[in-house]
Amino acid sequence: MRLDQLRSPTGARRLRKRVGRGNASGQGTYAGRGMKGMKARSGGGVRPSFEGGQNPLVKSLPTLRGFTNIFREQFVAVNLDSLASRFSSGSEVDPGVLKAVRLVNGLGVKIKILGRGDLQVPITVKAHRFSDQARDKIEKAGGKAVEL
Repeated sequence: MRLDQLRSPTGARRLRKRVGRGNASGQGTYAGRGMKGMKARSGGGVRPSFEGGQNPLVKSLPTLRGFTNIFREQFVAVNLDSLASRFSSGSEVDPGVLKAVRLVNGLGVKIKILGRGDLQVPITVKAHRFSDQARDKIEKAGGKAVEL
């Protein structure tokens, strides 16, 4: 068998129904549209979401309101008490180290250090943001707060 010999089986292909071509064709007069009414007109018919006048599902659901700020910066909060329990004196804490000790999930996240808890040992903390209270506690303990 060659490609030029391929044929569809008989009855697989059917000619399209040509409506409105005279009564002798069997689809004359109303051309399968019935008599009058909205669906008989050209361009007639209801929109896809129309439910016969019943309150549509789309209208009965609560809608989204307000807007989404596409410039929003998201920070992962890390408190001082979690740093105090994990790091010894003189250690340097940066986003890579925080990921290694599983205080943050991804490397691409921005980190903000918050001031819950106390810090007894001097450590150098590198983060994207610091709360005022956290910065004061780190510097009182003899460490440094470095903003990235």
